[in-house]
Amino acid sequence: MIKKTGAVLGAFLFASAIYVPLKGEAALGDEMLHRGMSNEDVKELQTHLLAKNVYPYFDNTGNYGSITEESVRLFQKRTGLNRDGIAGPRTIAKLKVIRAGNIGKPVAELQHQLKNWGTYTGTVDGIYGSGTKNAVIKFQISRGLTADGIAGPATLAALEEKDQPVSGTVKELTVHSTAYTASCKGCSGITKMGIDLNRFKGAKVIAVDPNVIPLGSRVEVEGYGEAIAGDTGGAINGNEIDVFFEDLGQAMNWGNKQVKVKVYQ
Repeated sequence: MIKKTGAVLGAFLFASAIYVPLKGEAALGDEMLHRGMSNEDVKELQTHLLAKNVYPYFDNTGNYGSITEESVRLFQKRTGLNRDGIAGPRTIAKLKVIRAGNIGKPVAELQHQLKNWGTYTGTVDGIYGSGTKNAVIKFQISRGLTADGIAGPATLAALEEKDQPVSGTVKELTVHSTAYTASCKGCSGITKMGIDLNRFKGAKVIAVDPNVIPLGSRVEVEGYGEAIAGDTGGAINGNEIDVFFEDLGQAMNWGNKQVKVKVYQ
């Protein structure tokens, strides 16, 4: 959705923030989630909702409020479930299925797993395109599963049979950055991941080249704070990103500069 705002727009780099649960940890689906709850499972729920383009927010807060409830209802409507806004077993089971068109952290995690099995050789970009689908089909064939290109329960369980690398490292980089707004000529205000920047004007969002930084990744930017890689742009290539500001004046003040970033992996 991004168009550069004169000399203000620009870019920086960070690597992906992929979280892989440790063996023995609680997982999404262990309990029913509903409004008023606040925990790590709600965070994971929000991450999956964001990947389905039904969670119109810029961060997974871990708080099950009205926005999360509304997003669950929308997902339930799209998948033919009872629209009660409660993330019960059936809703979570469907939500955890990863398929073509999904974007974000769950897709990047899937791509990492496929690489671990040697069926995916592409970039971990957080975008479930044809390359990822073909890798899933290749894996399914190798395991005697239904080769439909959809990462459902059986496929995900088979992928998890091989130990995954434990995340938690932090990589520090110095990168070039500039800024953008949602109000430029021709801009829709809707990011690649479906975040409405006109509705959530305080969002901490950066636009990236997904071939370098997977969509859905998390990064801490010097002087800006913690942000989500939730957008892309035709002018953003390689080690570049744009940081989002509501106000054009703020974007202009950011300018073009080198900043230090911490990448959470």
